[in-house]
Amino acid sequence: MVPGSNRLLIVDDEPDTCANLSDIFTDLGYQVDVAHDGLAALELVGNNTYDVALLDLKMPGMDGLELYRRIRRLSAGTVAIVVTAYANSATATSVLDSGAWKILSKPVDFPLLLGLVEQATSEPLVLIVDDDQDLCDSLWDLLRERSYRVSLSHDLASAAGKLQQREYNVVLIDMKLPESSGSQVLEQVRKKNPEARTILITGHRDEMERRVQEAMANGAEAVCYKPFDMNYLLETIRNFSSGCSAR
Repeated sequence: MVPGSNRLLIVDDEPDTCANLSDIFTDLGYQVDVAHDGLAALELVGNNTYDVALLDLKMPGMDGLELYRRIRRLSAGTVAIVVTAYANSATATSVLDSGAWKILSKPVDFPLLLGLVEQATSEPLVLIVDDDQDLCDSLWDLLRERSYRVSLSHDLASAAGKLQQREYNVVLIDMKLPESSGSQVLEQVRKKNPEARTILITGHRDEMERRVQEAMANGAEAVCYKPFDMNYLLETIRNFSSGCSAR
């Protein structure tokens, strides 16, 4: 892993905490942005791609839990670590149920935090391109449980933008998208992220068979038909990302 390729967002209403964390991670080669409230953090997330967000739980206005829910809608591939001086089992359950990865107690154990950030930024990156938001959310939950960072796109334009921002290890491509096709997404993958491994997904086996075969001839490497054989899908993603480090 090359820390300098990774970007962190630190959100805490205590300026000294932000400054200390920012100095530590900057010295280690990470790109670091700081916000002192939820609205400022969301503005940054709207304009930048973050690998990890370190979020204070208790802040005036929007708390860290609500902030992460909004970050997840904007940037599903950002891994959240929530820090709090008010950690208890109920709080931890709420934080983890929201999709945040870890919860840490204040004062922060810096060696532990550094190890977690390094672990998070080393997880393989997966992009799912599918207009079925419920399916995307289900796959996000499933893959996050298996230590993948998962970004979501529901159309060609969004997918092209995400491929421009990051280099993914694996891209899942729905063959039938609103006003576009999976073949067009595959073309964007080949242009912007040629090292990514690609898996076609479709629920229209007979209708899409010709396009699937054409896409396979143009560089797609596997196909999974809906409803998924989940064991096969997970095994294919694991094999495709094996030995890869996020870039």
